[in-house]
Amino acid sequence: MYISARRLLAAVSAAAALALATPVAVAAPQATASQTEAQRTRPAFRMPFLCGQVWRGNNWNGHSPAHSIDWNHYDAAGNPDDFGRRVLASAGGEVLTSHYSTSNGYGHTIVIGHGNGWRTRYAHLSERTVAVGTQVTRGQVIGRVGASSAIYEFPPHLHYEQIHNGSVVVSVVQGVVWSDFLDRRLTSTNGC
Repeated sequence: MYISARRLLAAVSAAAALALATPVAVAAPQATASQTEAQRTRPAFRMPFLCGQVWRGNNWNGHSPAHSIDWNHYDAAGNPDDFGRRVLASAGGEVLTSHYSTSNGYGHTIVIGHGNGWRTRYAHLSERTVAVGTQVTRGQVIGRVGASSAIYEFPPHLHYEQIHNGSVVVSVVQGVVWSDFLDRRLTSTNGC
């Protein structure tokens, strides 16, 4: 009986050692079907500015709506010089709206539909150069940077959103994931 207990203890010890040494498979988080679809169908969005221009994109805490980006341009001395700079379509598509919004803070606004539930919004423009129904190509001028708003007063900048199936999502611009609270400079490759 003593030998059986020793064998049982040895067997249990060996099994425990094997269990501790064997890596445990942990399932990686799986994307939902809608997230996978969004990743698969997302257009190759470019910055909405002329090729070679360097802009500061900022997604700050409390920015509304969440995930939107404010773009600013600076001269060689570090002074803001956004006003009137050309705004380009970041992907091709159809202009769905081109209007001055008095019901929210967007002011002069353009929304472009890119298919598969994707849209981009460009707001606070000083000028809109495309009308509803216009087919635009990536890199086409659609307006100019401004500070328009029926509600707020702020310095010139471009408010930019990528929208999928009606919700503003984290933008991917030229392969850069513009996660929340990101503040960085990027050089445009739109139309290069």
